[in-house]
Amino acid sequence: MRELLSVFFLIVFNVGFGQSKPKTIHVFVALCDNVNQGIVPVPAKLGNGQDPKNNLYWGAMYGVKSFFKRSKDWILITTTVKPENHILERVLFKHKLSNTYVLADAYDGKYIKHTTKAFLEATAGRYAVTLTNEDLPLEFGGHSNLLAYVGHDGLMEFDVSGEFKPVNTNKRDAIILACVSKSYFKPYLEATKANPLVWSTGLMSPEAYTLKWALDGWILNETDLQIRERAAKAYHHYQKCGINGAKRLLVTGW
Repeated sequence: MRELLSVFFLIVFNVGFGQSKPKTIHVFVALCDNVNQGIVPVPAKLGNGQDPKNNLYWGAMYGVKSFFKRSKDWILITTTVKPENHILERVLFKHKLSNTYVLADAYDGKYIKHTTKAFLEATAGRYAVTLTNEDLPLEFGGHSNLLAYVGHDGLMEFDVSGEFKPVNTNKRDAIILACVSKSYFKPYLEATKANPLVWSTGLMSPEAYTLKWALDGWILNETDLQIRERAAKAYHHYQKCGINGAKRLLVTGW
């Protein structure tokens, strides 16, 4: 029975997504950095913002690269070292059952302000990134369907200026996994007109399980509330903080 159900869902996903235009997600990760960010210090190995391999938000157990690489739902397609200035490593994943791709960039932790600006400009439809996978062009950056930021909330220490006026009326969802991100990122998302799919009201650990569970629902075209529910369940599952506390912490919309 389990094998029959797996085949059924595979067929449904292939019919629903396989021949359609790829859905793309771009994740901006500001590597955890004890020296260059205003954070409570973590163990030195995890908090070296110039070492993606061991970084808390990238190569550690619950970092974006490691967590998605271990997932049964995603396939690692490529890994690129230093694809751009300030980006130490870039990975491309494809979802196994749908035509969905994740591009994740590990930004040098000392350039968190640059990371934040790039993410926000992408939510306005700017900072276009084009890759090719097996002759298939993939549009990321401001051409992505979903943008995500993972890391310390640097807006607690600095403001950023940039081109935040949206270039078009395309819907761009945004997930911001950083402490108190709703308060600090709200003025910028109001300017870029992005949809705040999941963000936080308090202090949090921006590890990759929350992002992954939220994406599970987004790929299925669930409602914003259903996706936020998944994110809260993930946070409670790993942090053991209580589901009600997780729901107060991770919210959707304005």
